[in-house]
Amino acid sequence: MTMTRSREILEMIRMAFTAVRSHVLRSSLTILGVFVGVFSIIAVMTGIRVLQNNLETAMSGLGANTFQFQRFPAISFDDSDFEKYLRRKRFFVSDMNRLQEKAGMALAISAQSQFGVGEAGSRYARTNPNIPGSAVTAEAFSTQNWTVAEGRGFSETDDESGRRVCVLGADLADKLFPLGSPLGEVVRFQGVPYTVVGLLARRGSLFGQSRDNFIAVPLGTAIRLYGQRLALTIQVQAPDRDSYPEVLEQARGAMRALRRVPPGEDDDFEVVSNESAVGQFRSLTSAIRLGAAAISSIALIAAGIGIMNIMLVSVTERTREIGIRRAIGARKRSVMIQFVAEAVLLSEVGGVLGVVVGILFGNLLCFLVSAPPVIPMDWAAIGLGICSAVGILFGTYPAWKAANLDPIDSLRYE
Repeated sequence: MTMTRSREILEMIRMAFTAVRSHVLRSSLTILGVFVGVFSIIAVMTGIRVLQNNLETAMSGLGANTFQFQRFPAISFDDSDFEKYLRRKRFFVSDMNRLQEKAGMALAISAQSQFGVGEAGSRYARTNPNIPGSAVTAEAFSTQNWTVAEGRGFSETDDESGRRVCVLGADLADKLFPLGSPLGEVVRFQGVPYTVVGLLARRGSLFGQSRDNFIAVPLGTAIRLYGQRLALTIQVQAPDRDSYPEVLEQARGAMRALRRVPPGEDDDFEVVSNESAVGQFRSLTSAIRLGAAAISSIALIAAGIGIMNIMLVSVTERTREIGIRRAIGARKRSVMIQFVAEAVLLSEVGGVLGVVVGILFGNLLCFLVSAPPVIPMDWAAIGLGICSAVGILFGTYPAWKAANLDPIDSLRYE
């Protein structure tokens, strides 16, 4: 019985392929509608997944179990609140020192400031005036997840005495010292000479921008050169993942107290971590997902109506064929399955093409952000599932109409 049923289904599928091939142009136009709907959503979802994966794998600007206090959100596409963020008080070294006293559960607390962008030069080469300068405390090598490949990081003595030493990102080191190690060499940044004491391990890029093309100096050195008004961010590292929530709450409470935020009012600072940055990215792209889903739904409904129209035409054209099949013993169920199979086949061919081309198109972002390609299997499965549903939904009425044709009248049809 099972073998007979399987053969019957395979025969229905074969007949569906034959019917689709017999009207190539008509079938192609119908498939095109489904293709557009599936392509639009798969391309958008693949592109977003590429950006999200790039963000998740490259967001190691903060070390493990680390969060950061700063004035502005990590990611924002809305400028309406910019003035509110701008009015917030800055962070100073004194804030970091007082936080170290109050947040006793933290493993490490550091401070960082982006103190400028300029030209870097050595005795071998010069760069364009677009090199960012970062001023950090000694603990930043842990909280920022920096690995020293050669030499050493900064010591508290470097910071407190304002020594003119620096560490280089791997890309900047390659530009300034293409033939050898930079250790012990002098680098001029914004006209100030620094002795290279360390070289950082390569970290890769984020959204196509290198994270290894920078120079870092001790925070105390930058304050001596540029003054106390440097805008700081403060990083806090928990001992492990289990203690992370407690450390976060303790440090956040301490920071609210230091900045005299009244009870019940919102924080006048942002708490940023790798997880929060990824979560914010997902929320910001939710509107794009909804828009793509809406466009795809409209396209798929239009494609479904096209499938129904084609199947109704096919029923009319094949009325005599249906009558012959019914006359020699075909059941209504068999006829209905055949026409539903044809509708699903049309829909699935368009769906498969839409998934394949959508994934290829969405992965074009990989070349722009230097990220590995992704294949969103979940969305591919959802897309093909929706195509099957469209085929069944819009193919059922034509199939029902075909199955309920009167065999006698069908045989007379010319």
